Amino acid sequence: MIKIMITIVYLAIIGFLAFLGFKHTKNSKDYLIGGRKIHPMVMALSYGAAFISTSAIVGFGGAAGVFGMGLLWLTVLNIFVGIFIAFVFFGKRTRKMGHNLDAHTFPELLAKRFQSKFIQKFAGAVIFLFMPLYAAGVMIGASKFLQSSLNINYNAALFFFAGIIAVYVFFGGLKGVMYSDAFQGALMFVGMSFLLFWVYQNLGGVTAAHAQLTELMQNPQVLEQIKSPAAGIAPGFQGWTSMPRAFSINWWYLVSSIVMGVGIGVLAQPQLAVRFMTVRSNRELNRAVPVGGIFIFFMTGVAFVVGSLSNVYFFEKFGKISVLAAEGTGTIIPMFLNEFMPEWFASIFLVVIVAAGMSTISSQFHAMGTAVGRDLFNTEGQDEHRSMFISKLGMLIAISVTIVLAYILPQIWNGAIAASTALFFGLCAAAFLPMYAGALYFKAMPRIAAVSGMIAGFATSLFWIMFVHVKESNTLLICHALFGKPTLAGNSIWAWVDPIVIALSVSIIVTIAVSLVKKGDVDREHVEKCFRGIGK
Repeated sequence: MIKIMITIVYLAIIGFLAFLGFKHTKNSKDYLIGGRKIHPMVMALSYGAAFISTSAIVGFGGAAGVFGMGLLWLTVLNIFVGIFIAFVFFGKRTRKMGHNLDAHTFPELLAKRFQSKFIQKFAGAVIFLFMPLYAAGVMIGASKFLQSSLNINYNAALFFFAGIIAVYVFFGGLKGVMYSDAFQGALMFVGMSFLLFWVYQNLGGVTAAHAQLTELMQNPQVLEQIKSPAAGIAPGFQGWTSMPRAFSINWWYLVSSIVMGVGIGVLAQPQLAVRFMTVRSNRELNRAVPVGGIFIFFMTGVAFVVGSLSNVYFFEKFGKISVLAAEGTGTIIPMFLNEFMPEWFASIFLVVIVAAGMSTISSQFHAMGTAVGRDLFNTEGQDEHRSMFISKLGMLIAISVTIVLAYILPQIWNGAIAASTALFFGLCAAAFLPMYAGALYFKAMPRIAAVSGMIAGFATSLFWIMFVHVKESNTLLICHALFGKPTLAGNSIWAWVDPIVIALSVSIIVTIAVSLVKKGDVDREHVEKCFRGIGK
């Protein structure tokens, strides 16, 4: 009853904020980019809440139960790359160039910068076709938590969760999304802060807690469990307070897939980049940096620390390490909260998890809808109501696909929550990052270089996903159907090298090479318009 009452109050507040977004959405500019008048505090919390989801808390928190505190390198990268570099070096120029070109979406910004409708449609298609995979990972995490907390059917939790988000994104646009995100971000911050304090206090403090976690590796029973195939711990693991052995399978998966895939991929996330275009000036972005940095530190840092330390709790109570006790990474955090946290806090934290999922998925649904309404069908200059209707229709299609994936993936893909997130982040980095950086910093970069790098990065990433990287290729079964084996890499270490390492490198090399060959092939008058006021 307490959980139900708390959930009702939470949904009532979300409903009110969605109504505010609906009331203040008068045209497509309001619906797509919040009218470019969003407060920096709202923008920072919305950016952080859209970035950090149930995928980070439940999925990556659970992954920390397997990989340990080496995952904290992702927190470092998230703050340095995802906040500092993103806001200071990408955000300011994105905001100004977006204003100069009157761009309303991330693909539209790139397309107008390079005067290429192909870029806009290709980028819109990538977002619409592949973001549902990422959204499904987030939805799985939230739905599993609702299932375990409220003792309801997984499918019922899935449809309830998707329905609530669809309503306030459909009517409220980006303003409704960002208002709700800011509120949900504040809830997440308070909940995660208490969780960190409680976990350390009950283990005798920071030093004592880490010592107990380190000592688990000296227990023969734990060492036997680590070797169990059910644990899914790859060779090279050296304990939850140590990094894996350098260049081992465990190291490659942790560093290349999780840390690099998400830590670098965040720079090219369409649903995050568009937020830079919602504020009035660079001063707002400067003010948002410390808020975003602190928020990310508490969100990811706490999830990774608690996920790692959960092994101490689970082993003391059940005699099993986390992944075996919870029977999978996706259920480590939900089971930990239900088994070891005070009942009243578990009730409140239910809302924190729901908030984390809703804040991210709402941004994803909005991005997928605008990818259809603004980018694929190019409704710029058309009737405002028709433009928004097409965006909303695209969003409803994307929601339907996401629900189907969220139903299927847990049945065929172990660790789907964290893996699908890393996959999409890496795909976006390979396809968009060199072009995005070039658009903001290199006036002489020609259109053909942007297009060539984008296609090369995307194609290489897709090939590596389907035929080489064993985590995905073994699940998709395309390689097995065509070549009779799970990966073309066989038993070599290449099977564990994440697509982002190869595909981003290819994309950068192709972009630079074509730029050098076609140097000077640009419309200088247009380029000056793009860069007007930038760097001053």
